[in-house]
Amino acid sequence: MSAPTERGKLPGLTLAALGIVYGDIGTSPLYAFREAFNEEHGIPLTPENVFAVLSMMFWAVTVIVSLKYVTIMLRFDNRGEGGVLALLSWASKVTRRRPKLTWLVTMLGIFSASLFYGDAVITPAISVLSAVEGIAVKAQGLGHFVMPLALVILICLFAVQRRGTATVGAIFGPIMVIWFGTLAAFGAVSIAETPMVLQALNPKYAVMFVAEHPGFAFLASSAVFLCLTGAEALYADMGHFGPKPVRLAWFSMVFPALMINYFGQGALVLRAPEAARNPFYLLAPDVLLVPLIVLATAATVIASQATISGAFSATQQASRLNLLPRLQVRHTSEVAQGQIYIPLVNWMILALVVALVLMFQSSDNLASAYGIAVAGDLFLSSVILLITLPMVRAPFGKRLWPFFLVFALLEGWFLASNGSKIIHGGWFPLALATIVFTLLSSWRTGIEVLRAKKDVAKRGIDDGLEMNLEGIPRVPGAAVFFSSSQHGCPSSFLHNLKHNMVVHETTVFLNVEFEEEPRVPDDERVEVKRGLNGMVRLTAHFGYREDPDIRTILRLAARKGVELELESTSFFTSKPTVVSVSPRGLFGWRRSLFGWMLQNSVSVARYFDLPPNRIIELGSQVGI
Repeated sequence: MSAPTERGKLPGLTLAALGIVYGDIGTSPLYAFREAFNEEHGIPLTPENVFAVLSMMFWAVTVIVSLKYVTIMLRFDNRGEGGVLALLSWASKVTRRRPKLTWLVTMLGIFSASLFYGDAVITPAISVLSAVEGIAVKAQGLGHFVMPLALVILICLFAVQRRGTATVGAIFGPIMVIWFGTLAAFGAVSIAETPMVLQALNPKYAVMFVAEHPGFAFLASSAVFLCLTGAEALYADMGHFGPKPVRLAWFSMVFPALMINYFGQGALVLRAPEAARNPFYLLAPDVLLVPLIVLATAATVIASQATISGAFSATQQASRLNLLPRLQVRHTSEVAQGQIYIPLVNWMILALVVALVLMFQSSDNLASAYGIAVAGDLFLSSVILLITLPMVRAPFGKRLWPFFLVFALLEGWFLASNGSKIIHGGWFPLALATIVFTLLSSWRTGIEVLRAKKDVAKRGIDDGLEMNLEGIPRVPGAAVFFSSSQHGCPSSFLHNLKHNMVVHETTVFLNVEFEEEPRVPDDERVEVKRGLNGMVRLTAHFGYREDPDIRTILRLAARKGVELELESTSFFTSKPTVVSVSPRGLFGWRRSLFGWMLQNSVSVARYFDLPPNRIIELGSQVGI
């Protein structure tokens, strides 16, 4: 498969990357610098402290975003795909020969993925709130309209998800170009008035601040970290654009614009300390404040949209990697495979976002909850690589290990700093991540136990391709029996044979396997095995970013001599029910949770879009 940059022009992909990849980190200037001097932190607003905070911001973004993610992490792809689940797949392959390490890496990867959902909930709330709060800067009397207006915008945003974002997405890039240009312009004007602020580029201000005022530096670090939120999106969205457009967009526009704006806010505060209450909006002349509020709102909607789409993609990937049950996934574009909509995820996130806005009521309060999920995500990615890099045979493994040790130490500091905000709201993303982790790990463990039970049961059963069917009537027609294994017999086939005592003239066992790779080429997708008894086993392989399409399977099977007509083939499926056959014990509730998730997962028929009038579903019970 050709790389994304080979399929399209680099400028176009770079423009698209601006709209999708950098929405989250691109809207951080709305609140990041302001939070450092929030009254709760108690950091004195002195020129030395302003220099120190700006220096910490510049070097944190340089080391974590520019060096770790843009320069290094984009190399750790899984066949062109990025993100924590792609990293987990890569790490699992590296540690495959050491089961204990594989288990550890898997648990770390699952919890890191769980933390992502905390970010997915908080980002729309804090971004839209911080943008709309500009109306209170314009007129103090309008402050009571901020929360209702933010809720209306958020509800409308989630309501249009089911229609897709292809049309709106086409203007994301140009809007973000205007946004980053505006950030740079306002920041540059302010820096020109107070050029001494550029002294903060010297790292000595950050180092001296930490050495002389460790308490204040620790508190300030949680606010400084807000300028890093969205860094993980660089890695996660690599598969959509390729590394070149992501890097070009960062170094040519995003990084300079962000730093110029942050330093411009610092310069403003040096001139007028009272501007610290909202230095972003106070950078703008009064006549341009309303257009800036409109532009900021548009930018935060784009940032929220990117986060919501990321949650859909992460959920789909988790389902394909056996971390979640089958879910209803709708495609919102006829041409773009990655544009999907998952109703359950959409409405659950909306409910949580609305609850957050009503609970915290302002971006200042939400900032206390923000950051810890992203800090944990960044830290765990470094830990996973610290574990796996020594096992990589290539020389780069040993060369990069010291870098990731530095990254882990720095991110550990930020994580600890954000940990100080747990009682002020940081508990929310941690609680949400714990719930998601419980769901993901329970489902994965349950599936592994279920497969082990089936494997034991099938040891006493002949493989379907070797089964003696002499004397059993063969009836006309074709039947496909879905199987969860490449061996033995599907339970639906055994039930049909037991109760109806017939075998179809054309009988196919179909097993669909999801690989730890994003996509599988068509020439490797379908395997065919034939038995002497006339039975056929089809094994179809799909990547975790692909949709299992029955029409594609049948089309490719026909190339290998297995011809089945969709509308004249009977499809037999089975839906297992978990029954308790052992003491509940301390963690028996997880068995009940797994059983509930299994019962409420999307049926095989709906998942594969089978013709409704050609489906026969048989039940079965599995004791756990």
